[in-house]
Amino acid sequence: MSLIPNPIPARMKGLNRAEICDVNFVEFVKAWDGRPNARPAADAPILGGSGLDAQGFRELFESQLISRHLDLMARVLRVQNKVFYTIGSSGHEGNAMVARLTRHTDPAFLHYRSGGFMAERFRKLPGMDTVMDSALSFAASAEDPASGGRHKVWGSKPLWVLPQTSTIASHLPKALGTAIAIEAAKRMNHALPIPGDSIAICSFGDASANHATAQTAFNAAAWTAYQKLPAPVLFVCEDNGIGISVKTPGGWIANRFRTMDGLDYFAADGLDLASGYADVQRAVEHCRTTRRPTFLHLRTTRIMGHAGTDFEIEWRSIEELCAVEATDPLLRSAAIALESGLMSKDEVLELYEATRKRCFAAAEEADRRPKIETLEQVVAPLAPYTPAKVQAEARRADYAERRLEVFGGEAKLPENQPPRHLAIQINNALHDLFAKYPDTLLFGEDVAQKGGVYTVTKGLQKAFGARRVFNTLLDETMILGMAQGFANVGMLPIPEIQYLAYFHNACDQIRGEAASLQFFSNNQYANPMVVRIAGLGYQRGFGGHFHNDNSITALRDIPGLVVGCPSRGDDAATMLRTLTALAKVDGRVSVFLEPIALYMTKDLYEPGDGQWLTSYPKPDEAMPLGEGRVYGEGNEDLVIFTYGNGVPMSLRAARTIEAKHGWKARVVDLRWLVPLNEDYIRAQAKTARRILIVDEGRHSAGVGEGVLTAIAEGGIFKGTHGARPFQRVVGADTYTPLAGAAFLVIPSDDDIVAAADRLA
Repeated sequence: MSLIPNPIPARMKGLNRAEICDVNFVEFVKAWDGRPNARPAADAPILGGSGLDAQGFRELFESQLISRHLDLMARVLRVQNKVFYTIGSSGHEGNAMVARLTRHTDPAFLHYRSGGFMAERFRKLPGMDTVMDSALSFAASAEDPASGGRHKVWGSKPLWVLPQTSTIASHLPKALGTAIAIEAAKRMNHALPIPGDSIAICSFGDASANHATAQTAFNAAAWTAYQKLPAPVLFVCEDNGIGISVKTPGGWIANRFRTMDGLDYFAADGLDLASGYADVQRAVEHCRTTRRPTFLHLRTTRIMGHAGTDFEIEWRSIEELCAVEATDPLLRSAAIALESGLMSKDEVLELYEATRKRCFAAAEEADRRPKIETLEQVVAPLAPYTPAKVQAEARRADYAERRLEVFGGEAKLPENQPPRHLAIQINNALHDLFAKYPDTLLFGEDVAQKGGVYTVTKGLQKAFGARRVFNTLLDETMILGMAQGFANVGMLPIPEIQYLAYFHNACDQIRGEAASLQFFSNNQYANPMVVRIAGLGYQRGFGGHFHNDNSITALRDIPGLVVGCPSRGDDAATMLRTLTALAKVDGRVSVFLEPIALYMTKDLYEPGDGQWLTSYPKPDEAMPLGEGRVYGEGNEDLVIFTYGNGVPMSLRAARTIEAKHGWKARVVDLRWLVPLNEDYIRAQAKTARRILIVDEGRHSAGVGEGVLTAIAEGGIFKGTHGARPFQRVVGADTYTPLAGAAFLVIPSDDDIVAAADRLA
């Protein structure tokens, strides 16, 4: 209902909308002429029939005012360059009810209009100051306890609010994943860091509900309910009716979600604390007790525009703006405070102004606090790496009894078997890791009974059970979202993406979410995981570009990510040990890129020679991050840098080149593609007379550019042997076609020899 005069007085039309909302509140309180009730007792309903008591209302009202004055402060100090973020929570302050009715140990994934929620959740632990913490974040101070000044985020380690930078629903899959993980951990007897009846809370706007990533989460949530798998996630849709400037059709959210199978729908008025509280309470209690996905449709509004730079008067009529501002939830809260007799006009205005003063004082203090001043400070939490600890963990082999049980005795241990090809050694390594780490899970499409498309995970489910190895929906976004959920509760996920091309459907779950969490939480939170991806080309023309995808640039562009790519079985095992140790010790996100065409490869030079089979390394062996493998150590006539499928190709080509030109070639298998070990590359290039780079990625987007840049920046192209000529052998800038035409666009042995001819 309208609580202020409409239209606004002429004297106010020259003010900006933030100032108008500020003045509206003060004038509304001064003009209130109702008859107050007798002051209610602290535990009495704030109004007749309300599910909210007076003490609870008072605290929620204070939280609303804190949120509002942080917004007003940000608008004022932005122009003074003391604040760097103005997307506010005004109109959404009712989400404080969700915070009050949940626990501080319920993991929360919040969108940017969550000031009220945060102010209220801060009450859960004594001694915390929501105003000062928020002010430090607004000011991008290095002392910001959420992100260390890297971004304005709502986050808190002790309050289990995981910082989100996503604003259009990319956090929904990992929220659902966390809910699933809470229940899965209990079934596995994994010690949770939170109570077993916790729920995951996820807030978003009505516009974001339409995003493909949101729909992925809703569908997966409904699927879990259909399968009778518990998933206690509370989806909180804060419906303000608009996304920046695009209006949501009336009734869309209610009609869309009220009847969705598997998603239990509740609605509450977030503009009225007295009437909305009981409905929010019902939704929270339903989610906690039934362990089912729950959708809370919370009515909100948006005042003061999308952000400080959104001048709504330029695209909305004054009448429409006035009508929106009339629904300001703080006006309704002030009316409740006055009508109930809980507060007088003077008390309301005194609290309002005291909160303003507190927020501005905190902001001024935050402006004086240290800022991030060096690049080293910026990137410090991005990719933590403690080499000695990682190697110690990777080489730890104190689970001999469990290994014997898993593999069936000493004689059947993989290191006691004849040399095997890549797929079998990856399978052995996974069995090993599952024996070493009881909290490890592997999941994806077809990985369970079938053992994966290429049988790489064969036998894992039989050995370790369906709780640890299981199939998922055909949905890469949810696979990676679920991985983050398991990581959030202290488990070690190894999700599988069936083909590299499929990863691109869900890239942001790694780039924007998993790999960014350490950075934006100042290394307080992490998403440790090892993502297995089968990919690269050379599958005899099978499958076209979806099964011969050589586009790894999307991986190389993700800050903080580690990407390893083995070409042979023993390397795969030692690399996997290091990747899991990176996850366990430093919380890192990594990708294990498996060359499909080499899975079953046995021979190198001639059919039947068996020279691409390898023995299984003992469990105390691990590959240091960044270490390559050299074939032909000491050979200087030609140095070939390559990886993956390029390694056996280059070794074969090297024989032909020696016979043709008399050159002794050294082949360097990079093995680690992100980050590239530039010092190692330069050391290998330093003694080369000629340099050849064999990169199965595309001409304009592969790994070769990074290798060339490392060499060039090291000043090595001109050195001991004079000017060093170089060549690149790369894939063409095209999608991979079907059948024999595939070999026209990706490098071959002959292409490498031809490049050497050009160097000659």
